Amino acid sequence: MKLDVLNLDSGKAGSIDLDETIFGLEPRKDILHRMVVYQLAKRRQGTHKSKPRNEVNATSKKSVRQKGSGGARHGNKAAPQFRGGGTAHGPRPRSHVIDLPKKVRRLALKHALSAKRAANELIVIDDAKIADAKTKTLSETFARLGFVNVLIVDTEVDEKFGLAARNIPNVDVLPVVGANVYDILRRHKLVLTKAAVAGLEARLK
Repeated sequence: MKLDVLNLDSGKAGSIDLDETIFGLEPRKDILHRMVVYQLAKRRQGTHKSKPRNEVNATSKKSVRQKGSGGARHGNKAAPQFRGGGTAHGPRPRSHVIDLPKKVRRLALKHALSAKRAANELIVIDDAKIADAKTKTLSETFARLGFVNVLIVDTEVDEKFGLAARNIPNVDVLPVVGANVYDILRRHKLVLTKAAVAGLEARLK
């Protein structure tokens, strides 16, 4: 399939042939959902923790006498029912990582790219380079091109382009090796350079 190539001056810079096996698939929501859940679970730190009863520093002296108080026979202030006591069945440090086969992860990236292509939310530009690292200039360029809430992918992020783009809200710039399903789906438009298209096709074939 063919797609027009644009440049940062709002002009056309030819066209490009996209691989049907990567950009022409029928998107499957189940595979995309599995990949997003995998990514979000993997980035959780898993450091949440509360103190159980045996880690609370509290007196073990009986708070009331054994008989005659009319209440329960408490023997330790670290019990969960007391203020300042331990937590019963609280969270413990653990890994939230789930397994997902490598083939499914690769297929999910193909479906994410195909989903953007099918929704006409895929834009190809000739390159992502600017002369000066000025956020104002790049922001005006994006406004002219209609780049709002976008993910821009290049083979390697140009230093000046990255510096100028990092202060623009809802704009992410990633190298090809960092392109992932979650970041592609969370932005309204996906902008690829010609080199990025070649890099993604080489990565996914």
